[in-house]
Amino acid sequence: MNVSILKTNRSAANGRTNITQLLLNNSTLILFVAVFLIFGLSSPKLFEGNNLVNSLINIIKQASFTGIIAVGMTFVLLTGGIDLSVGSNMYLSSVVAGLLMRQQGFEVLPALLAALVTGTLVGAFNAVCVVKLKIVPFMVTLGTLVVARGIGTFLTDSKQIDFPQRMLDFGQIHVTFGAIQIQIVPIIAFFIIIALAYIILTRTPVGRQVYAVGNDIEVAKKAGINADRVTAMVYIVSGFCAALAGFILIAQIGRLDRSFAEGKEFDAIAAAVLGGTSLFGGVGNVLGTVIGALLIQMVQYMLQFNNVNLYIQPMVRAAIIFIAVFFDSLREANLAKLKRRFIRPVES
Repeated sequence: MNVSILKTNRSAANGRTNITQLLLNNSTLILFVAVFLIFGLSSPKLFEGNNLVNSLINIIKQASFTGIIAVGMTFVLLTGGIDLSVGSNMYLSSVVAGLLMRQQGFEVLPALLAALVTGTLVGAFNAVCVVKLKIVPFMVTLGTLVVARGIGTFLTDSKQIDFPQRMLDFGQIHVTFGAIQIQIVPIIAFFIIIALAYIILTRTPVGRQVYAVGNDIEVAKKAGINADRVTAMVYIVSGFCAALAGFILIAQIGRLDRSFAEGKEFDAIAAAVLGGTSLFGGVGNVLGTVIGALLIQMVQYMLQFNNVNLYIQPMVRAAIIFIAVFFDSLREANLAKLKRRFIRPVES
């Protein structure tokens, strides 16, 4: 009878552990739904007519810019690195595209290609410094953050760039469903990047190598993985994503000044970490990063929708991010506890 009671208690404990693990593994998604419901209930107008659909579409569109650079950031974080230069990269790439369109008469697609090449070169510069010169990624990308924005400022003489109408026409391409109008360029770009990143990280040898390098670079090298090539690749990917996000964003507003994309690197890092990507490498996935980007944008959108005081909005956003990171730390601690549970002493 005692054995039966013991087995029952163990089953109940395992059940509670599984439920706790399930909740922690999906904490960002649960927080996303909870925040949406709380803000929605506080403002019933959100659920009236087409407001809900329009709100969701706007959240996805606005999150696409942060989401694209956050996907690139996820690649870097998975290897245990960091890229602080993405905001300045967005600025410099957009400056190059803007000057070519204004002074050389470039059309949208050639300008986009020029921006992508610029962003990729910035990423390649970071890669060379990290891989060949063995400089700490934090210091390299912090320097690139300053240098890239400085180059952009030099090229523009700190003046504002107004893009041609054809750029705005490109950014405003839309489809209409009844009374709902959807600007498709940022959303399509976002979903393409998500799909490509997901396939690379989950379905290709390159993706497995990224995780391997992030988990233990020395073990990865012993397994025959070219760790330098993998590390270089992730910084190039991050640079490419930053340039694409900058171009898509500027196509929406049509105007560029020196403050463009300042602080975007922190939003990208926050989105990735909120989605479960570890700052120490080896842990994370693209879909989690997407949810993190949507959560950040949803909080900002809901605060504006509910006319929350502008001075309070940053504090509310910071509190929600703190809660999400707190749950993430609980998840990591719980995973470590489960791993210890399976460790058995070696019998002599």
